[in-house]
Amino acid sequence: MKRSALLNRLAPLALLASLSFVPASALCLAAGEPTPVTKVALADQANRLWENAKQGDWDAVLRAMNESPEALPPSLRAGMSQLRESIQKRETMRAARVMKVQGELTESLQGDETPAKVSDSLKHAVELHELAPDAAAKAAVLASEPVKKAIARADNMARAMEVKGEWLWAAELFSRLNILLDTDAKYKPDIRRLNDRLSMLRLYAPKRLWELRNTRREIERQTEPKLAALPPFNSVGEGYQSKLKDVSRPILLRALQYGGNIHVEQIPMRELLIGGLEAVRTMSTTPDLRVAFEGLDNAKSRDMMVGFLDEKIKALRTSKDEISDFDLADLLDALVRANDVSVKIPESALLHEFGNGAFDRLDEFSAIIWPDELARFKRMTDSSFPGVGIQIQLDEETQLVKVITPVDNSPAAKAGIRPGDYIKKINNDSALGMSVDQAVEQITGREGTKVRLTVEREGEDLVFDLTRAKIPNYTIKGWKRLGAENNWDWLIDRESKIGYVRITGFNERTSADLANAIGKMKSEGAQGLIIDLRFNPGGLLTEAVNVVNTFVDSGEVVYTQRADGRRVDTHFAEPDKQRVKGMPLVVLVNDGSASASEIVSGALHYYADQGKIKALVLGHRTFGKGSVQNVIPLPPTAALKVTTQYYYLPDGKIIHRREKATTWGVDPHLKVEMLPRQVADALTLRSDADLQADAKPVARRILKDDDDIMYRPDPKNFPPDPNRLMADGIDLQLQTALVLLQAQVEGKKAQLANVPPPAKNPG
Repeated sequence: MKRSALLNRLAPLALLASLSFVPASALCLAAGEPTPVTKVALADQANRLWENAKQGDWDAVLRAMNESPEALPPSLRAGMSQLRESIQKRETMRAARVMKVQGELTESLQGDETPAKVSDSLKHAVELHELAPDAAAKAAVLASEPVKKAIARADNMARAMEVKGEWLWAAELFSRLNILLDTDAKYKPDIRRLNDRLSMLRLYAPKRLWELRNTRREIERQTEPKLAALPPFNSVGEGYQSKLKDVSRPILLRALQYGGNIHVEQIPMRELLIGGLEAVRTMSTTPDLRVAFEGLDNAKSRDMMVGFLDEKIKALRTSKDEISDFDLADLLDALVRANDVSVKIPESALLHEFGNGAFDRLDEFSAIIWPDELARFKRMTDSSFPGVGIQIQLDEETQLVKVITPVDNSPAAKAGIRPGDYIKKINNDSALGMSVDQAVEQITGREGTKVRLTVEREGEDLVFDLTRAKIPNYTIKGWKRLGAENNWDWLIDRESKIGYVRITGFNERTSADLANAIGKMKSEGAQGLIIDLRFNPGGLLTEAVNVVNTFVDSGEVVYTQRADGRRVDTHFAEPDKQRVKGMPLVVLVNDGSASASEIVSGALHYYADQGKIKALVLGHRTFGKGSVQNVIPLPPTAALKVTTQYYYLPDGKIIHRREKATTWGVDPHLKVEMLPRQVADALTLRSDADLQADAKPVARRILKDDDDIMYRPDPKNFPPDPNRLMADGIDLQLQTALVLLQAQVEGKKAQLANVPPPAKNPG
């Protein structure tokens, strides 16, 4: 097809992307004769800029920036000019990317339908949807003929791949369909079922999962020859028998008895039991599991087990009777008996999958924490965890686990392990082919125990005998790392004295470490502060309340409520805990900000609207994980995590995204859009900039169509300067926050300079 004809066919979609482009006139400096500006006018301009941002009016923000730019202080004028350039750069990138992806979508819809081509067409549809600048444009993308065709083909192919046992292809297609059509939850049952299959393969038949991945990788290498082959399968730590040895019927019974009764939505026990039986049915009908369970290879035995499961599922769905504890025990007894006379799956595996399937019916955050998972779970919220103190990552080029950096004063750092070392052995087991999760499981362990690491450095093998110790987990990070992991430059702008704090999670140390960081900023004269909560998954509720209390002196922070409307707990700020008063604050959030970070941003948003603090929430709507999980011990070695309440902000808004909801999370005052490429590159650059000075870049997979990549690590200048996030126009959200605060600082200076000195006392 000629290019001109192709462009004509793509014009309707191209128009969608152009509808909300920022007009060039709004990005240029105001023309005409310079207008004299008094210091009072500069303060008024800064306040208008802030209030326009608070109202979410981008056009007004741009107009306020354009007012008499020649009269602005040089640093502020430069910051505003750079921001305008970055906005224009984003729109130029968007237009180019939309045209390219539209062409790729059209091409992928032609010719034979292979799983790879169908998946690619859906990937292009998802990207077009993400590139669309507003709700109307997104709806237009979904209504376009090419996208509707891509969705229909993907739906058919996903189901065909599942029938063929091509679980990875089926899971990928269903996942992309769910991303594109997430609000109607149409594909959630499919996602759940495929995730169950893959989780079971990962646990019971990891070699078969490796074979599926290897087949997929070889297909990818046909079009990307530089892509590394997967290393041979590594079975270290992959035996399910040792992982499930402590799984027992009493643990499962107690979990089911608690779970149905205390869940926020009061899901009937019947639904949990149906979920458990359906998970066992999925297990029985996954052919690849036959390598682990020989009984599944016998068609007669398999049909007998599936027949029993279907009968019980049907009976549960049609019965109106209440399920008693005796009924529950009887069902599990019947399940075990049916299994014993048919497929003979080990009881621990049978109970494990039944339990996982049952708790899938509650919500995605409720689960049984099985004995082998308990240590990992505790590491998520503890302020320290036992290990040797190394940050590791899979090197895409070599497919080896590589040391990114050792933690300061950790056993690894003291022993001499360096950034760039490749881990070849853990104890006496080869690390070749290990996933990062496998390596972490082998390296971590009880405090005081020993582990031997063999690493390759410049062609030489070095052996380190290390004793595991408590490794601190810092959740407070600054702008630029100066040395140790808790040693940062806390000012993002030294001229305007604007501080920067990134909160990566909420553990027992978070609020104390935040107070320490704020104290250091204040000692350097901080006049404004950016709190970065993007991609913060949450953590401890008490610490979220304490962080809000750092800026708010009194009032409700958050309350919890059951589904029936009954309030359970209310958490308040206390006057003696406030650390920051009167300082302008910008809070950055995005769709990766969840749970505790939504409580913080939501409460600060509320008190900013009440005029109690001077704050703006800026970025993108948050994730919508606003639920309370109670953790209940299941002796001797397991626990239960169940959602029991929902979080509500002081104004009564629910944070949690309930099924088929259209509103959730925390909406920012000012939405600042970043393109998918900008988000990815900002994450990579920020992660690299956080490393120690002697760290080495890790080889990352660069796709052949990554021609718009904005950040590539430079080994000669590594770690990178975080200022590139703004200088290169990568992080528009951060850049906008900084300009708003710079204007506030300059406006305050102007206002103070215009205040006459106090009259002298004539006496």
